Amino acid sequence: MKIIYDTISKIVLVLVLSAGVHFRAQEKVVSVDEARKLALENNKKIKRAQQNIEAAKAAQAAAEAGGKPTLDGSLGGYYFSKPLSALIPEVLGSASLNATQVLYAGGKVETGKKLSAVTLDLQFAQKDLTGEEVKLAAETAYWQIVNAKEKTALAKEYIRLLDELHTNVKNAFDAGLTYKNDLLKIEVRQNEAQLNLKRAEDGLAMAKLNLAQITGITGSGFDVQDSVDGNFTDVLSDNTMKPTHRPELSILAKAVEINELQKKLLDGDRKPTVALSGIGFSSFGKHVNPVNRKNEMLGFVGMLSVNIPIYDWGARKEKVKEQQYKTAAQKLEMEETSELLVLELQNAAMQLNQSLKRIELSEKSLVQATENLRLNQDRYDAGTVVAEEVLKAQVLWQQAKSEILDAKAEYKINEAKYKKAAGNNTDA
Repeated sequence: MKIIYDTISKIVLVLVLSAGVHFRAQEKVVSVDEARKLALENNKKIKRAQQNIEAAKAAQAAAEAGGKPTLDGSLGGYYFSKPLSALIPEVLGSASLNATQVLYAGGKVETGKKLSAVTLDLQFAQKDLTGEEVKLAAETAYWQIVNAKEKTALAKEYIRLLDELHTNVKNAFDAGLTYKNDLLKIEVRQNEAQLNLKRAEDGLAMAKLNLAQITGITGSGFDVQDSVDGNFTDVLSDNTMKPTHRPELSILAKAVEINELQKKLLDGDRKPTVALSGIGFSSFGKHVNPVNRKNEMLGFVGMLSVNIPIYDWGARKEKVKEQQYKTAAQKLEMEETSELLVLELQNAAMQLNQSLKRIELSEKSLVQATENLRLNQDRYDAGTVVAEEVLKAQVLWQQAKSEILDAKAEYKINEAKYKKAAGNNTDA
């Protein structure tokens, strides 16, 4: 029985391990392009922008129906007590059908159609802007994950170096060749390193949750494809740089157009309105028809109405002037925004170039820190320096390595910001 039990236990263990390997093999790996694509498909801000577009489409459809005839019907039943029942039937039923066609409304119908169309275009431009912001947020979160992931690996590598040094110093202490103070200094660093590892792991978990919220990925059980390595180049930064295809400019241009159309609507309120109406009616009741005393009465009423604004103490005129001032202010805002977008692009280019410079200096520092660690380790092995010098060299190496990881991740994020500022962040 024991042989059978051991065999079954081994089989179960193999199956469990195999399942674990299979699960890890099935872990979703996300690229930066996929993260951007998922964000555009699943982000709630994008979905909200699409709902605004659908609302604008419905408003446009309503505006398109504005110049067409309207048809309304009504039904009614009445009971009249004395003394009214002596004049009209005690019980009366009626039905009516009203058809109205606006012939002229001061151009407000066509202006309303144009306004609804421009409003729809504005919502499309707003969705484009939201998309650019969401893509930037997704890419920023993605590179934060990459950085946190490599910071976690760095923390583990630093712990490994400290553990090796601790073993060597512990052996020296046991042999009476060094003081316990040297051992305690390393153990303090080990505690700090464990805390930094915990912080790095927590930072990685939070970064994954952040990207999951932006992209709609379920949970944090995924990995990222990239590392912070890659091509790092500068960009030309001068006063001639201008952004292209920025949705902000399109939004403001549409806002100016909307203000101009709203002025036309207000101006239309100062013009006559002409409408043609026809009302067909029927009534049923005892001797309801006063002509022939029959129990039913049918008829038709046609009406041409002209509504002419005459005098309102200048209120309509002032509303038109108010809208003119608003339009002028909107145009100034568009001009200012255009200038600010140029400044944003130039600043993004400078930030990207600064990140490149930071990478170059960090790489030099890492080379120097690595060589310094190697020399101190060799001297410690040869007995010419104490363990504290190796410990200091390890700290400098860890700081230099951490700095270059931050610099490269910063470059990737600033590169995404530069593309957005330039208006060419349209891939994915």
